[in-house]
Amino acid sequence: MTSETPPITCLLVDDLEENLLALEALLRRDGLQCLKARSGEEALELLLVHDVALALLDVQMPGMDGFELAEFMRGNERARHIPIIFVTAGSADMQRRFRGYEAGAVDFIQKPIEADILRSKAAVFFDLYDQRRQIMAQRDELAAAAAALRTADRRKNEFLAILGHELRNPIAALGAGLHLLERREGTDAARDIRVGMERYVQHLSRLVEDILDIARIDQGKILLKKDRVSLQDVLAFAVDACQVAIERGQHRLTLDITSEPVWLDADYARVAQIVSNLLNNAAKYTPAGGEIRLTTTVVDGWVEIDVADTGVGIAPDMQARIFDLFAQVKGANGDRQDGLGIGLALVRQLVALHGGALRLKHSVPGEGSVFQVRLPMVEAMVA
Repeated sequence: MTSETPPITCLLVDDLEENLLALEALLRRDGLQCLKARSGEEALELLLVHDVALALLDVQMPGMDGFELAEFMRGNERARHIPIIFVTAGSADMQRRFRGYEAGAVDFIQKPIEADILRSKAAVFFDLYDQRRQIMAQRDELAAAAAALRTADRRKNEFLAILGHELRNPIAALGAGLHLLERREGTDAARDIRVGMERYVQHLSRLVEDILDIARIDQGKILLKKDRVSLQDVLAFAVDACQVAIERGQHRLTLDITSEPVWLDADYARVAQIVSNLLNNAAKYTPAGGEIRLTTTVVDGWVEIDVADTGVGIAPDMQARIFDLFAQVKGANGDRQDGLGIGLALVRQLVALHGGALRLKHSVPGEGSVFQVRLPMVEAMVA
């Protein structure tokens, strides 16, 4: 029995304290806890709060005797299946035995008690109880595993449905673009068609790269190419990469970046990916004309990067799941947004690989959200 395994509990009921102590001494073994009661009423109180493997009841007690206690136990849903051994100093004639068995006893032990007989009989019920407890634990583990598999299967189906939707639209657009090019090759419209097709190719490439990144991280195959990099340079690159999405949404971008040089031991491309994903996410979930704010703060050797928006916000019941794979918040019009719902899960894992942390700092439905990335700083470069 391990230290985490709860002890097996045995209930001893006798109106004489010395008898209780003697029974406890005879039964003593590792992993066994003896509950002692000096009356039937006290025993019933213990049975209300304890799971008992075996009950040893004295037959002759003032007030509620052992037979009456056994009958009460058999009428209680919690205690009705507890095996009962009667301990008696009187004669165990057939009538008394019949009443005892009728009350639910599995055996009688005559006083004076033979220690070996008591231990061997009790051990049978203790072992049966332990086996039943192990079976129930295995059943619970199997139930939990089955529930996890059902959840994983549901998420897989949801992911495939989303992936099919995300792939179908750009592929259809590319097919239509090829058809139009055949008809308009050499015209001014051909250039615009190629620009649109290139945008859809980039969208498909981003989807594929996100999927591959999640798989690489799960398999431990992402290797960061770390170097001493300037946070300000990384943020400038990330902002520039998101400029098209921000302008398309007619959003106002406000930057509040510390002028103090901040150096990171990090993968330049991956940190830029972290910030650009958060900015793109903010642009996607913010109605046209909204505001997006990028702020940095230096705190005790860490840099905190906050990305705030005035978007749709996140419902309280969704906030705990927002970093799960395939989790998506609905847009301002209540529709599902484009994407696979893996962006924030990917960002969290990339941040963790850098020894940092990502959290949803604040979010109110209809008012917007603030995501915060914390990354460890390194000392400034010496000239």
